[in-house]
Amino acid sequence: MDSPATPQKPAVCLLSGGLDSAASVAVARREGYRCYALSFDYGQRHRAELQAAARVATSFGVAEHRVVSINLRAFGGSALTADIAVPKTGVSEGIPVTYVPARNTVFLSFALAWAEVLSSSDVFIGVNAIDYSGYPDCRPEFITAFEHMANLATKAGVEGRTHLKIHAPLIRLSKCEIIKLGAELGVDFKLTHSCYDPDAQGRSCGLCDSCRLRLKGFADAGLKDPLEYAPIEFTIENF
Repeated sequence: MDSPATPQKPAVCLLSGGLDSAASVAVARREGYRCYALSFDYGQRHRAELQAAARVATSFGVAEHRVVSINLRAFGGSALTADIAVPKTGVSEGIPVTYVPARNTVFLSFALAWAEVLSSSDVFIGVNAIDYSGYPDCRPEFITAFEHMANLATKAGVEGRTHLKIHAPLIRLSKCEIIKLGAELGVDFKLTHSCYDPDAQGRSCGLCDSCRLRLKGFADAGLKDPLEYAPIEFTIENF
């Protein structure tokens, strides 16, 4: 008689709809977790990513996909949540204007809350500290510090019922390596969305930091990006 299958452990997986978060969910699935996908409608100008998140969640057959509404536009301070132009002149040096203040801290806090309700000890996030836009909340130091805080901040942690682990499986991979890993794990990159400033048809601009990093990653991986890009007007300002 066959022995019963080992129940899958639940994990909360932050899912923006971009290729990094999709690859992170794929890693969680490979490691045998039952994935609960969490996305945010936070006032971002590129809300097309929420449709992408829904597509990715469906393709992976996650246990549940929730979209939480929060209003980071109330504070602004970013080209993604205020009336500030998205830069399109190349990958920025330093911390770019597309950085959203405290975004990953906020997102991980919500993930922590859901994980505690699910009696889960695991949260996955697709942050990357190699080929990225210089955001401070994508660094290993931040992930380590948040994990330490999380285990001090929850009833489950204080009572010793769980020890929360923040998994950042992509944090030391290049964009090329992330794309190769995602392809190996069956990520359908056509379902994803990376652009910070898509056109009215939802086509990627091809010029913002996120598009440039994505396109370079596919080129370095020797693969073709399946997304549709808007026609680019070649001007001195763009290059």
